[in-house]
Amino acid sequence: MKKTLAHALAGALALSLAAAASAQVKPEDQIRFRQAGYSFMSWNMGKIKSNLEGTYNKDQVAAAANAIAGIANSGMGALYGPGTDKAIGNVKTRVKPEFFKEGDNVGKIAREFNAAANDLAKVAAGGDAAAVKTAFGKLGEACKACHDKYRMED
Repeated sequence: MKKTLAHALAGALALSLAAAASAQVKPEDQIRFRQAGYSFMSWNMGKIKSNLEGTYNKDQVAAAANAIAGIANSGMGALYGPGTDKAIGNVKTRVKPEFFKEGDNVGKIAREFNAAANDLAKVAAGGDAAAVKTAFGKLGEACKACHDKYRMED
């Protein structure tokens, strides 16, 4: 419980710092940074998936789950600042315009994603592969909820 509270407080602090910092970060860099964060989470999700489909290493899974939760709680919402809704030079984005108009729904989806990421980290710490598989599925559903509504296809 203390760890969850500490993560929540750290996330809130990161969000407030990120909001202040995003005003100083060029829009094209905001796009690059958020894409890097999602790529890093994707790589870690791939590691978890490999463990679930092959030889299960609870330490690798826990480390990957913690990395995902860390990025999820890092305040990435601040990287969706003004001007990041479209390509800037050679920096492309796949965010649909609706993302910037539907803040309440985006916030709801983001909170659900963060909760799923935090739950996965908590479950992964226990080492039960079956429980991780369930939590991992919920995280995937949370990702898909945003992708289906707010991400353009290539």
